Amino acid sequence: MNESRTLVDYLRESSNILIFTGAGISTKSGIQDYRGPKGLWKTQQPVYYQDFMNSEDARIQYWRRKLESWHIIKNAQPNCVHTAVARLEQAGKLCMVVTQNIDGLHRRAGTSPRLLVELHGTMDLVECQSCHKTFAPDPIYEMFSDTGRAPLCECGGFLKPATISFGQSLREHDLKRAFRAAEEADLAVSLGSTLSVTPASHIPLMAAQRGAPYVIINQGNTEHDGNVSVTLRLEGDVEEIFPPAVGAALANK
Repeated sequence: MNESRTLVDYLRESSNILIFTGAGISTKSGIQDYRGPKGLWKTQQPVYYQDFMNSEDARIQYWRRKLESWHIIKNAQPNCVHTAVARLEQAGKLCMVVTQNIDGLHRRAGTSPRLLVELHGTMDLVECQSCHKTFAPDPIYEMFSDTGRAPLCECGGFLKPATISFGQSLREHDLKRAFRAAEEADLAVSLGSTLSVTPASHIPLMAAQRGAPYVIINQGNTEHDGNVSVTLRLEGDVEEIFPPAVGAALANK
């Protein structure tokens, strides 16, 4: 209870909050965790970007996997964690949401694009790897399902969901926006992330190293556990801890 009250205090007292989110906030929306104890990374070998670009077989394997996950993601609904983050924006307390998630649930919950950095891209778009034109996903997935061939852009380039694959560089513009927010934040809160993927995990840590309080909420160990820059570490279900704290912090607002 003391820890919960401390979290409420931090949220109440801050006016420029950086929220950093990982796959653990979307499991209650039916989307499987990636690096958690039962994550996909233990059972599914990733298709690397270089292989996608150089091999038709790799592209077909990639699209088969994405077709399976798209049926889940497009029907997923934001849960109370996504809604709580959106409430912080509505209250004028949000600096930026930086997410590793590709499910688009922050947008669906109401987080505005100007305050959202989707570091690893989004499944809500398909992008040409040559001309970078973007397309709505459903017609492309239907085309792949009908033909079994990896889809091509009208320019001849390879189409791919607008996500960052293993071996593919993060978008420089997104990184700059995220680190700029870390320089401005007066509180950093990491939700549902193992904080094991770099450079993404450096973002909330940078805010902490500047002197901003740093709160980690996660079920299971994180790479930042024990770091001297962590102000408060809460172990448990993010859905049970964070939304009630936001509600209490915004009471009477």
